[in-house]
Amino acid sequence: MSESTGQQAWRIRVVHTTGYRYGAPVVQSYNEARLTPRSDRWQNLVVSRIETSPPTRSYRYTDYWGTEVTSFDLHAPHTELKITSSSVVETGDVVEPVDAATWADLKSDAVLDRYAEYLEWTGYVPKHTELTRLATSLRKTRKPHEAVLAIAETVHDRMTYQRGTTGVSSSAVDAWRNGEGVCQDYAHVTLAMLRAIGIPARYVSGYLYPKPDGRIGETITGESHAWIEAWTGGWWGFDPTNDIEIGPRHIWVAIGRDYADVSPVKGTYSGGAASAIEVTVEVTRLA
Repeated sequence: MSESTGQQAWRIRVVHTTGYRYGAPVVQSYNEARLTPRSDRWQNLVVSRIETSPPTRSYRYTDYWGTEVTSFDLHAPHTELKITSSSVVETGDVVEPVDAATWADLKSDAVLDRYAEYLEWTGYVPKHTELTRLATSLRKTRKPHEAVLAIAETVHDRMTYQRGTTGVSSSAVDAWRNGEGVCQDYAHVTLAMLRAIGIPARYVSGYLYPKPDGRIGETITGESHAWIEAWTGGWWGFDPTNDIEIGPRHIWVAIGRDYADVSPVKGTYSGGAASAIEVTVEVTRLA
């Protein structure tokens, strides 16, 4: 596992643009965007706005998992739709593991009831014999928080980061069998192993500023990122894709059981099929 960098909080601007082009005019479009960074004990949201072209009417609400959602609909005929989310956040220092629960605590009725949804199997995170066996072996002689770190490190070591071998609908089992994937897959595999040994765990979506030594004012082309949070007496996050702690370069956006709960943009429409989708993310360190 990588050692802590000791970096202090950063201020980062994120501009996330999603564009759709349709083969024939769309006459009705209903959408939800989960693109607004969280404001909590780990980071402070300074400002955020979501704009669309063509303009739409929108409203915001907080979903079941605590994520801010911008919902909007468009009824004027259109052949293109662009959604631009612009945010400035002050990120926190390195997130340390929480060592406040024993294995007996995790089996208690109170914990099983409170965090049942983060222990259940899903389409993206199904029960799998091989992953369960491996997770059980890593649990031995370790405390819960140590098992989280060992599992995340194992996933990082045994998988290769490779685009194109998995898709947005691939499960943890698909990625594990391939031995390859992207951050979404690393997170799902880690979640499957943690839940297999009774550690409540959830999926986190957000962004990662690519350069550990990024200069103030430097804008870098980035992308959406994913990692996990585990409950071992308190929630804390870790990034299995890079085998690093969550720190100043991570921008937290949404949480849920798996990717299905945090999809950045989803919706329905009536009209021509989407012929092109463009997604760009620009991140700038401001301070």
